[in-house]
Amino acid sequence: MMRLLGTIVGLLAFAATAAVGQDTTVVEQGVRVGITYTPGVRPGLLVLGGERVTVLDSVRAMVARDLEYSDEFEIIALPMGDSMSLRIAREPGDGESAPYVNYPLYAALGADYAVDVYPDAVDGTPTVSMFNVGASARQREIRVDVTSPGDPEFRLAVHRAADELVRSVTGQLGVAASRLLFVNRGRVYRVDSDGAEVRPISEEGVQAMSPSWAPDGRRMIYMEFPSSLYEHVIATGRRTLVPVTSEAQNFTPVYAPDGETIAFSRATNEGTDVYTYNLAAQCCLQRLTVGRLYDNLSPTFSPDGRRIAFISNRPGLTQVYVMGADGTGQELFAPFEWGVTGSSNAPEWSPDGRYITFHREVERSPQIFVMDVATQTVRQLTSAGRNYDPTWAPDNRHVAFVSERTGSRQVWIIDIETGRVRQLTRLGEARLPSWSPRITAPIN
Repeated sequence: MMRLLGTIVGLLAFAATAAVGQDTTVVEQGVRVGITYTPGVRPGLLVLGGERVTVLDSVRAMVARDLEYSDEFEIIALPMGDSMSLRIAREPGDGESAPYVNYPLYAALGADYAVDVYPDAVDGTPTVSMFNVGASARQREIRVDVTSPGDPEFRLAVHRAADELVRSVTGQLGVAASRLLFVNRGRVYRVDSDGAEVRPISEEGVQAMSPSWAPDGRRMIYMEFPSSLYEHVIATGRRTLVPVTSEAQNFTPVYAPDGETIAFSRATNEGTDVYTYNLAAQCCLQRLTVGRLYDNLSPTFSPDGRRIAFISNRPGLTQVYVMGADGTGQELFAPFEWGVTGSSNAPEWSPDGRYITFHREVERSPQIFVMDVATQTVRQLTSAGRNYDPTWAPDNRHVAFVSERTGSRQVWIIDIETGRVRQLTRLGEARLPSWSPRITAPIN
């Protein structure tokens, strides 16, 4: 054990201390030694090994991945990828399955927290615990009430447990229990936040575009060529035509925070304008902009529903504007520099209302930007390849976007606090992602 400890400590001492950069670090599947960021910036986390049981192994692997993808911890991996040897005894008097927590050893490995997965001593239910190494105390224990990885609710149940572990340390839920929609060759797909469980949602053989989640996480709305808008219930597959169809083209629909109203773009011979429609009452189509010689499109509601950001080419190049939800007070929202940056597109308001993300041309290449709403300070998040169509995670710190950096269009995720990125999809040509709210209740 001392020889193993020396090896591990040596590895940790050797770990690189690269400064946090902009859009530079690709995260691959699995748990890694924490070498990406300066030690001490984030708490070290050790995920313990355990019994070789299919359900426990699946829970452990998912929890470890979710905690790494939260970007809240430095994950400490052991040589040969197995920390089984760190669980060498049981506490006297504890149940057969209770973990032995070797706080001094975990502290020597650089861990501030340790996570263990084990079966409940009474009924064998998978149980996950977060231990505070510095305080030598259990921080949180969660039962994952599923019996098998084949259970339809298995993945979301484990993701929710991982999110609660994040909250036990940071005070804020993680985003593992969320999903994304994206379009691949004209069909809407769904994927879990860790890149697993990719499933087609919309019908095959039709051209679907611009999917967007409802605030309840159970429905989506999307555009189907040539001009129709459909609302689609995720669990049942039932879809309903939104009765706003006309000779015009309707596209880029989004829900208001109340889930009852939508905003969308409509293109006519007079230009493209933003409209709203009350889905619940099936009435009250309202035109908010009057384009005539210019186009207004891609609406996104503020979280309080009082404002709508959108894009307009009224200044010449397309830029991000804002207006009241009734169309009043239209003005330029995201500042730009003539001759330095190009057009801006695809805005989306963050769930907490503090930020707007969008993509903007920089030297003829689209890149992801974030604007602080209060100060209107704009900063660039990406620089590698062509990047566009950003969408917010429910934690307000992760943004998914489409990138061509690997040669094909795929969805990637960036942590806006560190610039760390990871690839989410590996399917065909992914476009137009939309990140769901947290899924807090059972849903297929």
